[in-house]
Amino acid sequence: MVVVASVLAGVLLTAFAPSVAAQQLPTAIPQTKFASGQNVVPYFDGWIKNPDGSFDLVFGYFNRNWSQELVIPVGPDNRVEIEIPAGASASKLTTADLDRGQPTFFLPRRQGWVYRVRVPANFGKQVLRWTITSNHKTETAYGELLPVEEITERIIMTRGNLNPGDDDPNKPPAITIAPVDSVSSGAAVTLSATVTDDGLPKPRAAIQRSQTADATRIQQQTNSSATAQRRGLAVTWMQLRGPAKITFGASGATPVADGKVTTSAQFPLPGTYVVRATANDGALSTKSDLTISVR
Repeated sequence: MVVVASVLAGVLLTAFAPSVAAQQLPTAIPQTKFASGQNVVPYFDGWIKNPDGSFDLVFGYFNRNWSQELVIPVGPDNRVEIEIPAGASASKLTTADLDRGQPTFFLPRRQGWVYRVRVPANFGKQVLRWTITSNHKTETAYGELLPVEEITERIIMTRGNLNPGDDDPNKPPAITIAPVDSVSSGAAVTLSATVTDDGLPKPRAAIQRSQTADATRIQQQTNSSATAQRRGLAVTWMQLRGPAKITFGASGATPVADGKVTTSAQFPLPGTYVVRATANDGALSTKSDLTISVR
């Protein structure tokens, strides 16, 4: 009797196995990486209360592509607006009304705490919407003054990492980008930034971890056997706005030498560009933006 039951159970499992395997949970995420063709999702990253009573609504974005960088000018496909009451029309809004300094050039993947929109102290329960249409799909982020979404400057400076708090002796670096005059499309120009810092945290030299196996002692994991990066004051460059992609000479973080850091930049088309330099001391970061008009 036991044998018959076991055989019957096996038959039932075999009969139903294909249909069970074909089912996928609603929350399942396919492990597929798209180089291009995906859309950009705007994100509301939180709000900060300013000393004068006003508020900064902070936004970022997630470009679902792994390679494609999109240019989406301010307009119907990239707009920031106060939520329109029921029955009202958005047809009278102009491009100037929709421009709140949001990015128009979108790097791949998640870019957090990218830009801010300042709203008055009496903003109350109003909602600020950032809407992006890209690759035939529209997404909207909603900025509201909900208590659970309040953040601090140090959360942005640490990019959401472990934050010792305001009593931390480490102070964020200061950075300023020098103005650039007479920029022509196609020509390379030099971007220069001045950076100051308090020297904390103290830089550490790169450590070459041993690759030699030794059965007499505990071994480190293979994923931690690479050379550690030297921690110290460095600057990274990125593009926020512009009609086409800027080609930077520096890729990744560039160490600061004698309070200065430079890179080259080539602007392929005429128009207005915004570049950002971010100084990071290994724990805290500070941003500086520069608007450049290209002939």
